[in-house]
Amino acid sequence: MSHDQSRAISVIGFIGSVFSPWYAWSGRRDPANHCCMNVATYGPGGRFAMTDRGRQALYNTSDTLRVGPSSMRWSNGVLEIELDEKGSLPRLGRIKGRVTVTPLAVTEVEMPLTPDGAHVWRPFGPGAKIDVSLEAEGWQWQGDGYFDANFGTRALEQDFDRWSWARFPLKDGAACFYEVQRVDGSCLNKAVRFDDHGTVHALEVPRAGLSRSLWWLERSGWCDVGSNPKQVMRMLDAPFYDRSMIRTRIAGNMVTGVHETLDLRRFRSRVIKAMLVVRVPRRVGWKVS
Repeated sequence: MSHDQSRAISVIGFIGSVFSPWYAWSGRRDPANHCCMNVATYGPGGRFAMTDRGRQALYNTSDTLRVGPSSMRWSNGVLEIELDEKGSLPRLGRIKGRVTVTPLAVTEVEMPLTPDGAHVWRPFGPGAKIDVSLEAEGWQWQGDGYFDANFGTRALEQDFDRWSWARFPLKDGAACFYEVQRVDGSCLNKAVRFDDHGTVHALEVPRAGLSRSLWWLERSGWCDVGSNPKQVMRMLDAPFYDRSMIRTRIAGNMVTGVHETLDLRRFRSRVIKAMLVVRVPRRVGWKVS
């Protein structure tokens, strides 16, 4: 998210692309054969790329993930990202350039999202500096970012009905929120604050209502008593998934961060998966040299 909050970028590396219809239709037998570097830019000229690629396009080591022409590399405390992706409909065009993410601290926190640990959230760098340099007018900026990961051994829709997640920068760290509704009816609600050293602290912030998305997804946020969270930028709006920039008040301070809602009851639909083909093309011809 840029310092002036007019632009934002999201980059997610997938081995086993959980939102790919091609991966679902394959029976999820071979995660490496459905890898992806999902890139989305928000603001003027924003684009979206989520190409599902075969195992020949994948190269990964302890510090490098390469999928097709794009890569992530952890080097000397910095996540270095090289991008070269083709945007999907409705706005075609190339997303090419470099992004660096420099965490203020690297945490050792792992949060299981299910009692058996089949799904785990790993906030490596909840507070970070980001430097974006893309080959597009206006897409050279600095701002606030974060670096996290999710690991899972089962399909998301097998274990969850819906979840909400949010992350906000604070003066002395970052606040993160997770609200999960599992298919068995149980719930997980976590609110934590990470200081500048990566130490985690419990955080008490009430849940609050948030307006529905364009696809009428039910959303909820977090804020101090007497305030209400407000959407300030629509980022990604899909039938089952919403990502937005939200402004809210936490611990007496107005903050702006990223909020996500995922409805896996909708994602189970065959119709939804068929619709995703337009946004998630399958390309198997690329081979890592």
